[in-house]
Amino acid sequence: MPASRAKALSSLFRSAAKTTAAVATVKTIAAAAARKSKAAAFFRPSKDAAARRKNFETTAVAATAAKSSKTETSTPPSKDPSLTRYFSLLDTCSSSPCTSKTTEHKQKDDTPNTPARQLKGETQNSVNDVVLLSLTEGAASSIEDASKLITREISTILCLRGSEDVESVPSADSQEADVDKSTEKVLDLPWFSSRLRSGPSLQRKEVGRVRKQKWIFKNTQESRFGRLVRMCAETLGADAIIWMFGRLGRETGPKEYNAFISLCIETAKKTEDEEVLLEQTYKAYQLFKSMKEQGFPIEEETYGPFLMYLIDMQATEEFYFFLGIIRDENPSSNVRLGYYEMLLWIEVDNEEKIHELIHQITAGNSEGGSVLRENYLLALCERDRKKELLKLLENVDVTEASSDNLVSIFKSLGRLSLQSFAEKLILALKAGGHGAERISNFVYFYATSLTNLKVEDIVLKYEDMHAKLEVPSSLSLKKLIEFCCASHKVHIALDLVDRLCEAGFTLPTETFNSILHACEGSCEFNLVGRIYSILCCHNLMPDTETFRGMINLSVRMRDYDGAYNMLKDLEKTNVVPTAVLYNTIMAGYFREKNIVGALRVLKEMQERDVKPDYHTYSYLIGNAKSEEDIIKYCEEMKSTVVQFTKHVYMALINAYATLGDLKKAKEVVLDKGIPLKNLTEVKSALVAALASHGQMSDALEVYEEVKQSGCSLEPKAIISLIERMQPGEVDRVLQLIDELSDRSYWIDGCCRGILYCVRNKNLRSAVDLLKKLRDEFHGDELASEVVFDEAFSEIAEMEPPDLQIGLGLLEAIKEELKLHPSRKCLDFLLSICVNTKDSKSSLMIWEEYQNAGLPYNVLSFVRMYQVLLAAGDLKSAAKVLNRIPKDDSHVRLIISACQLTYNKSTKGDKSRKDKLSLADLI
Repeated sequence: MPASRAKALSSLFRSAAKTTAAVATVKTIAAAAARKSKAAAFFRPSKDAAARRKNFETTAVAATAAKSSKTETSTPPSKDPSLTRYFSLLDTCSSSPCTSKTTEHKQKDDTPNTPARQLKGETQNSVNDVVLLSLTEGAASSIEDASKLITREISTILCLRGSEDVESVPSADSQEADVDKSTEKVLDLPWFSSRLRSGPSLQRKEVGRVRKQKWIFKNTQESRFGRLVRMCAETLGADAIIWMFGRLGRETGPKEYNAFISLCIETAKKTEDEEVLLEQTYKAYQLFKSMKEQGFPIEEETYGPFLMYLIDMQATEEFYFFLGIIRDENPSSNVRLGYYEMLLWIEVDNEEKIHELIHQITAGNSEGGSVLRENYLLALCERDRKKELLKLLENVDVTEASSDNLVSIFKSLGRLSLQSFAEKLILALKAGGHGAERISNFVYFYATSLTNLKVEDIVLKYEDMHAKLEVPSSLSLKKLIEFCCASHKVHIALDLVDRLCEAGFTLPTETFNSILHACEGSCEFNLVGRIYSILCCHNLMPDTETFRGMINLSVRMRDYDGAYNMLKDLEKTNVVPTAVLYNTIMAGYFREKNIVGALRVLKEMQERDVKPDYHTYSYLIGNAKSEEDIIKYCEEMKSTVVQFTKHVYMALINAYATLGDLKKAKEVVLDKGIPLKNLTEVKSALVAALASHGQMSDALEVYEEVKQSGCSLEPKAIISLIERMQPGEVDRVLQLIDELSDRSYWIDGCCRGILYCVRNKNLRSAVDLLKKLRDEFHGDELASEVVFDEAFSEIAEMEPPDLQIGLGLLEAIKEELKLHPSRKCLDFLLSICVNTKDSKSSLMIWEEYQNAGLPYNVLSFVRMYQVLLAAGDLKSAAKVLNRIPKDDSHVRLIISACQLTYNKSTKGDKSRKDKLSLADLI
C-alpha cells in the first residue's frame, strides 16, 4: 500500500474515532434532555434569559441528536447518484496528505471539538461549521487548508469527463499534480477576447458591456443566491445543501447567512414533525448567533423573517429572548422592533398588551417618539385593527410619515371603508405641502382597497374623491388602468385610456401590452380592433411586442386577414418585421390543422427576407407529415446555422411519435447536442408522447430514469402519466400526484387521480384525495362541487354503472367532508338508477334533494319518472308525470320517448306494479 494512502487511512480512522465519541456524547445529552422535556413544548418557560437559552439549546440538541442517530452523520442526504459522486470527491480532501498533517497538528495543539464546545457559542468560520458541527460532525480541519483542497477537488471534477467513474480518479499524488496543471490551464485565460484588438471602439464597447454585466451581477447577486439555495434544497434537502455550501470553502457573508436562515425557516414552516421543527429553529438560532459573534451587523433583513416566524408560531417568550439579543447588538433597531412587538400581541390577541403599548406612546412615555408611533401604526394597519388605528391616528402627525407607511395607512382605511378619515388625512397632507401627484396616488390606494365593490364602482369612487378633494384624477390613471387589467375589466381600462389620450397624455407601450395580455386572459379577443384604432387615432408608436399581441388576438379570432393587414402596416412604423410576428400566425394555422396556411406564412417570410428562427422550425417539425419533411427542416436549420434548442428536440419527439416511429422518438434524447440543463424537459416530452400513444411501460421506464438521476418530470408529463395509467396502479398515481409542486398542476393531477380511483372502484383513495382538495380550496364549495360533478359523471359513464360506488361517495361527501352534494351529483345518481332499474335507491336519492336544500326542477322530475317506468312502478310514475310541466315541447318529446321505451319493457309484467308509493314523498 502506498505510504500516502496509508497515512490518509490513518487520518480517516482517527477522525472516525473522534466522530463516534462526539455522537455518543450528544446521544447522552439527548437522552437526559428527552426525559425532562415534553414533546409538545417548543421552548421551556423560564423567567431567566440564561435559563431560556440553556433550555432552548438542550431541547434543540435533543431533537437533533434523536434524528441524527437514525442516519449516518458523515454522508449528506442525496437522491442524485452524480451528486453522491460529487460529495465523495469532496470527501477525498480528508484523506489527502495535506489534510492529514492538518489533523495531526490540531490534535497536538487544540482540544477536541466536541458538541459541548460548539454549544457554548464559539465563533465559527463558515455555515458548515456553525450548523453541521452542532449536528455531531467531527472536528474540522483548518478552514484555509480545506478551502484550497476543496477548490482543488472541484477543479478535478471540472477537468474529469462526466462519463468517468469514481474508480477512474488517479491517485492522490498524481491527481494533485494533474489538478495543478489543469487549474493553470483553466485560470490562464485572458480577461478580454482577442477580438478586442481589432479596434479601440470595440474595446470601449466591450469594457462597457463588462461593466454593465458586473453592475447587474452585483445588484442581483443576493436574490440569485437565495433562489439557488431554494432550488438546491428542493432537490437535495435542507441539511444536504447547508453541508454542501459549507464544504465549498466559500467565505460566509451576510447574504449567505440570510439565505440559510430563510431556508431553515421555510423548512420549519412546511413540516408537521415537531422534532424537525425544533431542529430547524435551532439551526437558524446557531446561524443567527454566529453572525453576531463574527461581527456582522444584525439588520432587519436578517432578523425580520425570524421574528415573523416566531410571531406566526405565537412563541411569545422566545420572541422576547431574541428581541433582547437584537437590541443589545443593534440598539438603533429598537424603534423598528416596536413594529414586530405590536404584531406579536395582535397575533396572540392580547388586548391588554396592545392597549398598554398604545397608552405608552400616546402618553409620551416612550423613547421612540413619532417614529415608534409610526411603526405601531403600520402594524395596526396591516392587521386592520380599526379601534386602535383610529385612536393612534389622532396622536400621529401623518405629514411626517414615510410614503410607504402612508400607502399602508390608506390601504387599511380602504379595507375598513373609513372614507371620512381618509379624506381628513388627505386634507392634512395637502396642508402639509404634499404634491398633487402623491395625493392622487393615496386616493388610488384607498379606492382600490375597498372591499365588496365592483371595478366599475371603484372607478366611480376614485373619480368622486378626486373631484371632492380638488385633485386632478389623471395623475394616477395609469395605475388605475393596470388595476382594471389585473381585474380583467378591459372595457373600463380602454375607456380610461381614451380619456388620457384625449387629455394629451402619451401612454407607454407597456400599458397597451398589459391591456392586450388582459384581453387574452379574459378571452375578449374582439377588443383588438378598438386597441388598434386608439393607437392609430392618437399617433402612438407600438413596438414589436404590441404588434405581436394584436396579431395574436386576431389569430385567436381566426381573423387572419386582419393579422396580415397589421403586418403590412409595419411599413408605416419603424418596426422591423421579425420571425416572432410570423410565428404567431403560423402557430394559429397549425392549431387549426391548416397546413397550407402555415406553409404560406413560411413562403411569405422567405419573400420578405425574414429568417426563420428555432420556434419556426419547431412548429414545422412538430407538424411534419413525413420523415422526409423532418429531415428537410433539420438540414435547413444546419445550413442557416439555427440553433437546435429544447423546443426543436421536443418537436422532433412529437413528430416521430405522431408518425408512429416511437423508436426514433426515443433516440432523440440520446443526442449529444441536448444541453444538460434541458435534458429533463426533453425526456418529459418523450414520457408524454409515449404515454399518449399507449406505450406506458416505456414511458414509466423513462420516468424512473429521470427520477433516479435526482430530477423531476415536467408537470405536463406527470399529468399524462396519471391520465393514462393502467388499472391497479393506485399507489403509483398517488405518488405522481405528490410529485406535483405547482398548485394549479397539483389540483389538475388530484382531480384526474380522483377519476382514476373512481374508475378502478377505489373509494377510499378517492375520498382521501377529495379531502386534500377540500383543504386546498379553503372551503370554496363551488370549486369542490365541480370536482364532485366530474366524479359522479365518471360513475354514470362506467360500463356497467356501479351504483354502490356512487352511493358510497355520496355518503363520504356528507359524513367525512361535511359538505352537501350538488344538484348534478344527484342527477347523475338518478341516471344510474334508470340504467340499473333500482327504484328503491332512487327514493333515497330523491330525499337527498330536500336534505341538500335543492328544489325539484323539470329535469329531476323527468329522471324520476324514467326510473319508475324502468322499474315497472306505473302508478307512482303517473303521479310524478302529473307534476312535470309540459309547456316545453322538448319535455313532451322526452316524455313520449320514455313511455315508448319503457312501456314495452314493462308490458305484461303485472307483478311490478304498485310496489312503491310516492304519496308521502311528492
